[in-house]
Amino acid sequence: MASYYGSVHGDATRILAGICMKRGQRAFVGKCNMSRNAPEWYCDGGVEESLRVTEECIEFIRGLDPKGSLVRHVLTPRFAISCDEGVLEGLGRIAKREGDMPIQTHFNEAEQEMKATNELFPQFRGSEADLYEHYGLLGGRTILAHCCHMNEYEMERIKALGCGVAHCPVSNMTVGGGFMAAPVRAFMKRGIKVGLGTDSGGGFSSSILDAMRQAMIASYAREVESKGEDKGLTIAEAFYLATLGGAEVCGLGATIGNFAVGKDFDALVVDANDDVKGVMTMVEEEDGLDKVFEKFVMTGDDRNIVEVYVKGRLVKGDDLGEDDGGPLL
Repeated sequence: MASYYGSVHGDATRILAGICMKRGQRAFVGKCNMSRNAPEWYCDGGVEESLRVTEECIEFIRGLDPKGSLVRHVLTPRFAISCDEGVLEGLGRIAKREGDMPIQTHFNEAEQEMKATNELFPQFRGSEADLYEHYGLLGGRTILAHCCHMNEYEMERIKALGCGVAHCPVSNMTVGGGFMAAPVRAFMKRGIKVGLGTDSGGGFSSSILDAMRQAMIASYAREVESKGEDKGLTIAEAFYLATLGGAEVCGLGATIGNFAVGKDFDALVVDANDDVKGVMTMVEEEDGLDKVFEKFVMTGDDRNIVEVYVKGRLVKGDDLGEDDGGPLL
């Protein structure tokens, strides 16, 4: 499952959605709304254009997948800094009209970003939760990327509104600007939905395996910083964040995320044998399943993944034909 911040350009966003549909990838795809504070060549031509192109992408993606069972549009204000109030108001109206359409944005990522947001929206007194709630963009289908700097009030608001957190440790530990690692343990203790993301534009990898590893490293750093109060994540917890946790953040916990009876069969087939030379730590004959799993998570990569299934359909593997998946657009 992927939730894409698409291009600011409608054509590119539609192409991305078409590729996801053709390849059988389960995905949310959103036209990124940016009407200010971006280079002129990568900025919407005003509020009206930003909302119009968003509506065009919604209709195109709905035409690709009318039931939204595989590919759906996700409303994507990049963050408040890049959106005029008119854009946020318009997206809020769309969210109200559509009801269950996913929404994603960056939230409390870095101190300099939070300072700039407060300068642009002083009426919300430094609360991004109040800001996005005011515009109708927080709810049970909202995915909040990062959430690195969270006070008690912000955590209580996003929990009460049912929002989910996309923890992006690779990006957070790469872009600089101070120690940026979300308080994942605090989210879990409070019952806030949390899963893993990549934010690969701000990091160095689009691999969820890398996100799992970095999430554990970041959690160990938080454990030291908190003098042991925030315990580091176990491999099992990191795996949960990468699977069922992420599904719940996307509002799909009843459909995917594990192998419970009645759910769609979204699965990877992993080859942990010597067939894949030099990739992961060698599996010994005496290794139990837990040990093999640990070796894959910590040292494996995409070369160990020999088959991928989405909704029971093979989308990667030796038996996949060249033309499987239907037309691109």
